[in-house]
Amino acid sequence: MTSNGLTIFHNPKCSTSRKVLAMLRDRGLEPTVVEYLKAGWTREGLTALLQTMGASPCAILRAREGLVKELGLDQPGVTDDQLIAAMITHPVLVERPIVVSPKGAAVGRPIERVETLL
Repeated sequence: MTSNGLTIFHNPKCSTSRKVLAMLRDRGLEPTVVEYLKAGWTREGLTALLQTMGASPCAILRAREGLVKELGLDQPGVTDDQLIAAMITHPVLVERPIVVSPKGAAVGRPIERVETLL
């Protein structure tokens, strides 16, 4: 994280992710930008992020992603460990953007959720 403590897990191809990054920069904030599709996830990193968010893996699962159905992740009985393993293998399964600040972390959908972190 930068000195302002902001990090954005960003997908530059996502319009919402671009809007959130622009909003932060418009406020004079320069977050650490992690292009998670390139960087990927580790189990430790994803678990720590979920803990900061106070969320379960299903809360950050990109449910409309076709891969969810293809991998059977939408079926009853799928465990948190299975979701995390799938997110590590297929980073596109993680909702975006996710912003982390000293006040916590949240998915920036809708972008107003990020306001509570500033």
